[in-house]
Parts: sequence; structure tokens; C-alpha cells
Amino acid sequence: MNSHMLEAAGVNPVWLAVAAAGVAVVSYFLGCFNGAVVVSRYILRDDIRDHGSGNAGLSNFYRVFGGPLTAVVILSDVVKAVLAVLFAVFIAGHISPELVVLSRYWAGAFCVIGHMYPCTFQFRGGKGVLSGGALAVMVGIGGGGVLPSWIIPVVALGGFIVLAASTKYISLGSCWGGASFIVTSWLVYRDPLILLLAAVAGGLLLWKHRGNMVRVAKGTESKFVLHGGSQSKAAKVAAAAQGTEAQPTDGEAAEAEAAPAPEEEPVPAEEAAEDEAASQSEQEVK
Repeated sequence: MNSHMLEAAGVNPVWLAVAAAGVAVVSYFLGCFNGAVVVSRYILRDDIRDHGSGNAGLSNFYRVFGGPLTAVVILSDVVKAVLAVLFAVFIAGHISPELVVLSRYWAGAFCVIGHMYPCTFQFRGGKGVLSGGALAVMVGIGGGGVLPSWIIPVVALGGFIVLAASTKYISLGSCWGGASFIVTSWLVYRDPLILLLAAVAGGLLLWKHRGNMVRVAKGTESKFVLHGGSQSKAAKVAAAAQGTEAQPTDGEAAEAEAAPAPEEEPVPAEEAAEDEAASQSEQEVK
């Protein structure tokens, strides 16, 4: 595939391949550090993938656990994408300045792949929303291109915020971010290799949300609401063992209030008649 950035760099193909492979490996393994899985398994002792939608991402983590640890998940998924891009820029800068922009996309794509399919967690990862958003920002501050590069994060993140806030569907805003990332990357750089890497990152994000889009069309997709998180079974057992049993969430309390009171089992007619006859006999004896 022809790329004007590669042609302008004029780097020995062998050294370029070695550098690209090294960046890809580092970026992938950075992506494998999934914040939702690490926090739920090693801090809360309860794998997030066993609850809710089964997705190891921010939305599912917040719905199940909530609490301040959600910020740890956000930070870890953003920081790993930033570190992957910075590492790639450092390597590319020492090879050729012409490769810096391309290296951002290269590292970002492999970081997103690592987040979605981590070899460290049985290839069951998240959907790449936070890492993809961080990648869009890092690409946007790169500069260069036919159009200003800041258009990429503004369109992707701006559309995400508008759609998610207006519809309460995080998945709808995420799909906008993935699709717009591909389109704006092409409009800004007009480079076939950039388009391919943007399509890998944005396309995988769209693929991961295919089920969500079906549910949005059917009207069965869950809307995002702010709450304290509904504790999982393991978390409740741990709290009870410490003598501080977890309080029911608003949803659990509502279900308890709405549940009908247990009905008494009806007494068979024959038994009722026998009881009445016995009562009359006792009164006659008295």
C-alpha cells in the first residue's frame, strides 16, 4: 500500500519493520492492561465479566460496582493509550519526523486491539471506547495534514457527548466516535495507510457495538443513568462477613416494595369440614 508518509521518510525497510514490530508489541501489551478486569478481579475479588452484559468496560463496571474505583478504570484505560502513542512517537522521532503521525495511528490501533482482545485475560476485553477516545485526542494534537488535526477529536468526542447526553445511549455515541474517526482521519491526512489503521481502530469499535445497535433499533438497549452501582453477589457476601451488610440499591428496594405479599395456602374443603365438626362436638360435650 502506497503511503506518502513512508515515501517521504525514506527509511531502510528492514529497520522500519523492526521498529514497527517493537512498537506493535509494546502497544498491544499496554492495551492488555484492562482496568475493569484488574480492579474487579484483584481489588473487588469479583470478575466484572461475570456480571451485567459481561463486557469488561467502563459502562458495565459502573452499572455493577459504581463507586470511586470507576475513576481508576477510566484512568487506566486512558493512560495506557497515551503511553502507547508516546512510546511510538519517541521511536519514530529518532528514525524520521515524517513517521511521527503514522506512528500515532500504528500504536493506537494495536493498543485498541490489546484492550479488546487481551491475551492476559482469555481474549475477553472491553469495547475500546476510552482507549479509542484517548487515541483520537493524541492524534488530534499531532498536527499536519490537509486539514487541522484537531478536527478529529472535536468531531469524534463532540458527537459522542451530544448523542450520549441526548439519548442516554453510550453505545450510540461510541459508534459515532468510531465511524467519524475513520472519516475525519482520511479527510485530514489523505493517506491510504492512515485510513487503514483508522479503519482497524474505528471498525473494531463498531464491530464490538453491533449487538448494542440491534437493541437500540428494537428499543431494548439499556440507557445510562447515574447511580451508586448495584453490588455483585461476592461483594455483598464479603460485606456481610465483615458485619456491614450492604444496603439494597434503589432498584432492589423498588423491586422489594413492588413484590406481592406471600399468600396463605388454602385449606382443603374436607379438612375444613372435619375441623368444624370437631369444634361442634367439643361444645356439646362442654
